Amino acid sequence: MEIVSAFQILPSDDEEKPGAYAVFPYDRDLVHRFRDSFPRARWRGEEVRWFVPGKTAVQRLDAWMAQELETLDRHADAKGRDAFVFEPLESRYLTVADDLKVRTPYSRTIVEALRSIPWAHWDPEERIWHVPFRSYEELKARWPEIEEAARRNEPDARRKRREEQRREASEETGQVQAERRRRRYPVPADDLPPLGFPLSTKSWGVVVFEAIDVDPIDEPAATGLYAHVRGDPARFVWAHWRMPTLQEIYRAKPVPTEEDPDVRSVRGWWWARRDELQERARKLREVERAQRSRHLARKASARM
Repeated sequence: MEIVSAFQILPSDDEEKPGAYAVFPYDRDLVHRFRDSFPRARWRGEEVRWFVPGKTAVQRLDAWMAQELETLDRHADAKGRDAFVFEPLESRYLTVADDLKVRTPYSRTIVEALRSIPWAHWDPEERIWHVPFRSYEELKARWPEIEEAARRNEPDARRKRREEQRREASEETGQVQAERRRRRYPVPADDLPPLGFPLSTKSWGVVVFEAIDVDPIDEPAATGLYAHVRGDPARFVWAHWRMPTLQEIYRAKPVPTEEDPDVRSVRGWWWARRDELQERARKLREVERAQRSRHLARKASARM
């Protein structure tokens, strides 16, 4: 890309002396070939460019530059091929032919990496990336990232990650259910919740606290499921809760103004908002309906 941008053709705006200007990187052999192709060309030091006279100068310069760029590309490919032979990349994701072919499992990381490599392009029919040897150094610099992403996105690797995630989720769910059955919740010893009122908690929603322990929590591992404890369980005590009844929810007065979120996140409990009370009431009604349905089903079964 840099080589192409360094070659420029600029038409002359002098109507009396038609022609075109040529700009290209200095190279002794390149200048020699240019002078052979354009013997009438003159160097203009003040403008730092070559002037080629003639009405067809632009077309002739276009043809010459295209040929030179093709030559430079072949030279760059040969240089890249030599670099590959001297220090090859060996990977099951890379094959060598007229160019370098990269075939990997799909990964956004890989796509972005290969798009950043000059002259690399995607072949939709072969479903493979082609990288010319002139871009070998850029490919080699990005290869550790590409190969790691490819291995991470192999079907077996992805399946193992999914299984591990499901196992961890299952273990966490089991821990949560076990802790829920204990009906306990850590509350700050210096900011205790009132007993007998529907209150909101970060872990169990709206509950009613019935009793609070006196001694501080001495089970650090038991508080791992409670984010508000923040690794300092000695500052907390266990509060024991139960589910509120529908009547308690209906009688509860929602807090008129919402408490500071920072206070709630540190304390772990707060006076319930209207939407939180409504959500708990909805779930309690669902439980009542399910219990009635089971009761009626048992009675019908007994009559049969």
